[in-house]
Amino acid sequence: MEKSWYVVHTYSGYENKVKANLEKRVETMGMQDKIFRVIVPEESEVEMKNGKEKVTKRKVFPGYVLVEIVMTDDSWYVVRNTPGVTGFVGSAGSGSKPTPLLEEEITHILKHMGLDEQVIDFDLEVNEVVRLKEGPFANYTGSIKEIDFEKKKVTVLVEFFNKETPVELDLHLVEKL
Repeated sequence: MEKSWYVVHTYSGYENKVKANLEKRVETMGMQDKIFRVIVPEESEVEMKNGKEKVTKRKVFPGYVLVEIVMTDDSWYVVRNTPGVTGFVGSAGSGSKPTPLLEEEITHILKHMGLDEQVIDFDLEVNEVVRLKEGPFANYTGSIKEIDFEKKKVTVLVEFFNKETPVELDLHLVEKL
């Protein structure tokens, strides 16, 4: 099953508490494989107070939390019964499954918050041999020297003119042989 983003309605002012409660429940109930990220959409707001700039965080959708879930009966139950949650947005009745956000909607929200939505399933390791998919070294093979998940980059040692040359690429531009 695929994970999708859902909107959860909370008591107003309880968004951060719901986020903390839900993250704790995911851990204690072993749901890390079904419930992933919990986000309270916020944006920074600059206001002038006594001649000084003050930056505050403002909730973009007060009373709502975004949750990335593989929707099953178990994951639905865990989220639905988290203290402070009043329900999912987009469900017709108490027993029906909610409607996930569209890809464009969640991408827009995450970009607006400065979070990059592009999540790459990368199951390769250092020293593993890969093929480069694009660019000037397309179809070359090499071994992974370094993986930087934060920057979403991988350094591959490619043999070029009988010499190993490090090539830095985006994670999605290499594939397992």
